[in-house]
Amino acid sequence: MLGEGGLPSHDTRRWQSGPHLSVSLDRLAAVFDYLDRNDLRMYRMASSLAPYASHPDLPQFNGQIEECAERLAATGSRARQLGIRLSTHPGQYTVLNSENPDTVSVAVAELEVHAGLMEAMELPPESVIVLHVGGRAGGNEAGAERFAAGFERLSQAARRRLVIENDDRTYALVDVLPLARRLGVPVVWDILHHHCHDPEGVPDREALELALATWPEGMRPKIHFSSPRLDVTERKKKVGRRVERKLVLPDLRNHADLVDPLAFEGFLRNTARGLEFDAMFEAKAKDLAVLRLREQLAARGVHA
Repeated sequence: MLGEGGLPSHDTRRWQSGPHLSVSLDRLAAVFDYLDRNDLRMYRMASSLAPYASHPDLPQFNGQIEECAERLAATGSRARQLGIRLSTHPGQYTVLNSENPDTVSVAVAELEVHAGLMEAMELPPESVIVLHVGGRAGGNEAGAERFAAGFERLSQAARRRLVIENDDRTYALVDVLPLARRLGVPVVWDILHHHCHDPEGVPDREALELALATWPEGMRPKIHFSSPRLDVTERKKKVGRRVERKLVLPDLRNHADLVDPLAFEGFLRNTARGLEFDAMFEAKAKDLAVLRLREQLAARGVHA
């Protein structure tokens, strides 16, 4: 979190310093306080909440969930009392469809840690683990087959928590939907990714409805919303005694610091009209982006 001077999300110490889930839970408690004060009711937990818990070469970190069972249950109870809906999104190195068996094994272990945390917290089904399909070696169909094979290695608890997201280069919504139906998992629709990679030109309203339809009844769906970076940056390079400066134009796939309030207002009035779901904002300014957007929408008479 960036508000109120910044709040750490988890124990970020290196393994040599003995980081632990118990420290992360202390920090999560402070985050919950901040969320409640600012009426923020959805939060993506850090992907490393239990540090090194899935690391294949550091078995001393494997038992953190069991060691913190009572605290995890209490933390989950507090989240429910505050009405805070939780999710996680493992990082780019969690590749369930890798061609490398060791990479898949690490991904399975990581997903089991995420699921184990959520189960220990006794979180409702809408607390999900968001994952991209992964690489496309051999083509999208081959990649989807590898993903399905990796999915079969997961426990029932991890399978119940897993949802898949369309990406901005490889697995568009039209690729993700049939895989999701096959595996019986929901789809998190990312609108910026959809605008960057939509080979069949699916209109936004249709894309949103297709993704929401993959969520079971009674389970609140989630989508991702972000704005692309539009600012020009400067790259400096020292050449001898001189410093050369070069302007760098932004990549539309990169997230902006804030969310475009006019774009989101249009999204609410048109694409999302009459539909109910959670929108997770992916912005560099994190919670400050959400609070700023709330102010801007309120000033325009829009209440999300």
